[in-house]
Amino acid sequence: MTKFESSVKQIAYPVEDVYRNISDLSNLERVRDRVPADKLDSFKFDSDSVEVSVPPVGTIKLRIIEREENKCVKFETEQSPMPFNLWIQMLPVSETESKMKVTVKADIPFMLKGMVSGPLQDGVEKIADALSQIPFV
Repeated sequence: MTKFESSVKQIAYPVEDVYRNISDLSNLERVRDRVPADKLDSFKFDSDSVEVSVPPVGTIKLRIIEREENKCVKFETEQSPMPFNLWIQMLPVSETESKMKVTVKADIPFMLKGMVSGPLQDGVEKIADALSQIPFV
C-alpha cells in the first residue's frame, strides 16, 4: 500500500461542526452548486456514500466504514479502478478553529506507481483544499 497525505489545512470552524458535516455525506447537498455542471449527472450521495465520475479514471464510489467522533472519518472504495482507503483526520485548534488532513492508502501495482503517484498526490491535496473551504455551519 502506498500512502498519500495532504498538507494540514486550517479551518475557521470548531472541530464539532467539521466532524458533523463530514460524517454525514448528505451534507454534500449544500456544496452541490460548486460541482461543475458537466459532473452533476455523475455526482450521487447519501448519508454514508458518495459516487462521482472522474475522467479518464471512471466511476469511483466511496463508503464510510468508520466514524470516530470529532477525530476521523474513514472511507473505503466500493467501486474504483484501483482499491484505496481515504480518511479525513481533524483536530481542534481552539474553540472556534480546527485543522484537517486527508490521507489515502492505495494498492497501486508496481508498474503503474510511477505514472499515478503524482496525480494521486495532487488529487489528495485538491480534496483537502476543497474540504477546507466548505462553510461548516
